[in-house]
Amino acid sequence: MSTDIVTIAGGATWQEVAADRQRHRDATIAQLEPPLPELSASEIPLNTIALPKKILSEGELTITDTTLENLIEKLASGHWTSTAVIKVFMRRAGLAQKLTNCVTELLPERALKRAEELDAYIATNKKPVGPLHGVPISVKEHVGIADCDLNAGFVGWVGTVAKEDSHILQCLWDAGAVLYVRTTQPQTLMQIETSSNLYGTTVNPYNTSLTPGGSSGGEGALLGLRGSLLGIGTDIGGSIRSPAANNGVFGFKPTSLRLPVRGWTATMAGAEHVIAAIGPMSTSLAGLKLFTQAVLDREPWLREPTLIPIPWREEEARRAYEGRRVRVGVMVDDGVVMPHPPVKRAMAGVVEKLRKSPNVEVVEWKPWDHDRAWSIIASLYFCDGGADELAAINTSGEPLRPLSHWILKENPHVRRHTIESLWAANLERDAYRTGYAERWDIDVLLCPVGPGAAPKLETSRYWGYTAQWNLLDYPAVVFPTRDCVSVDKDGDEGSEHAYPLGYSPRGESDKYNYELWREHGAEGYKDAPISLQLVGGRYQDEKLLRALEILMDAAELPRSI
Repeated sequence: MSTDIVTIAGGATWQEVAADRQRHRDATIAQLEPPLPELSASEIPLNTIALPKKILSEGELTITDTTLENLIEKLASGHWTSTAVIKVFMRRAGLAQKLTNCVTELLPERALKRAEELDAYIATNKKPVGPLHGVPISVKEHVGIADCDLNAGFVGWVGTVAKEDSHILQCLWDAGAVLYVRTTQPQTLMQIETSSNLYGTTVNPYNTSLTPGGSSGGEGALLGLRGSLLGIGTDIGGSIRSPAANNGVFGFKPTSLRLPVRGWTATMAGAEHVIAAIGPMSTSLAGLKLFTQAVLDREPWLREPTLIPIPWREEEARRAYEGRRVRVGVMVDDGVVMPHPPVKRAMAGVVEKLRKSPNVEVVEWKPWDHDRAWSIIASLYFCDGGADELAAINTSGEPLRPLSHWILKENPHVRRHTIESLWAANLERDAYRTGYAERWDIDVLLCPVGPGAAPKLETSRYWGYTAQWNLLDYPAVVFPTRDCVSVDKDGDEGSEHAYPLGYSPRGESDKYNYELWREHGAEGYKDAPISLQLVGGRYQDEKLLRALEILMDAAELPRSI
């Protein structure tokens, strides 16, 4: 990393720091060979998904359009070299940046050095280094990489440099992976969109008037454009699952304390009342499993003792549903905010197929007090009243982004706790968890990921469909239905999935969501992917992913995009 980086501590304004970070990013992309074409705004359509096929070569498309499973096989056999693969994925990542603003920097020098070492190893030893030999891994920026800036989306934190790779990256390195690109995140990390004063707004590749989600939105957009097939996100309220859903890819939030987090950065470090998780995002369901198993096979709890020492239990998960049906609860609506018509339609289509499967038992799930769940977790997110977040922002004088202002200033549940009030809040959290566990008589729960498909920019204000499972600390996985918002399917106000005539919203959150649909309709959300979420019991991560395999087969959905 350059030693002449522009920082607030060096006397620069926040605008000068941001301009320097963007120059740095652009300089890393300019190193690509051959260079990418310049694209004017008029050349970028609302839906950008088809553009890579018009710009990249046939050889580049052959590699980047393959499945992750095939890529791993080709790399492990030496059929494709790691060097060739990483060059191609860096170019596609650079193109994704031009289309969606999803990259903070490429890592060409270290990626190519690593790839050359892997190619030399396989040539000498006739075998791969590990299960992820040569696989390109994209990384959300606040997961530290040695000698790289570690700013967590705050202008005032630019100039903080990671001394070593994060623990999870060390595990992936041991498994043979190559780190090649870092991706955008929002100011505060506490948004389910991706907007910062450092890099601006990241947009959705399927419809650039929509958000890719957040806070791992750069990862989501990059994966959506196949600038990556496997990446790393983090999640405390939906930050893996929201971008996975909005970009039509797979995302997995494990139970907390299973995968290592040492080496990431964020405000409120040391808080334990709501524990964030780190996990994979991928174009493939198999990618989620391969990533998680590769990390756990390195026994990370030996070097990070806060982790729960549970190895990957593949055989146990495989046996879990032998000789019986998977009992699936179905929750179309959380009782707080009614989902938009496309989500209800997609849910109905999947459930109809599941009901016909001999391997699945479908039961209706009645949500229990989800509005109270949000009030509990929202009161625990900022136990200092938001002081640490605001201090990080005020260090540079940068303004609050709209959704940062909403979650910190307009959120009625934000409060500065005393020790006694925090104890009481934790007791309320635990009592709610107990009450939910007493009602959990299913294997897994199928539900929406959000109250709509990818939202319009700066409108993502309801986290309930994802934050619910952070409060309970249940593992959750998002999968694409391969369907999207369509004017033909979702524009008829008389359809069975539309809002009832004269619909009366249940409360302010529901009213806000309803009015968004009334304002924009299907045309406004056109082409947005529709994804769903499957939730499992706490520390039943492997069984959850196995259940999803069974459900996707029953619903006739492909396990890879």
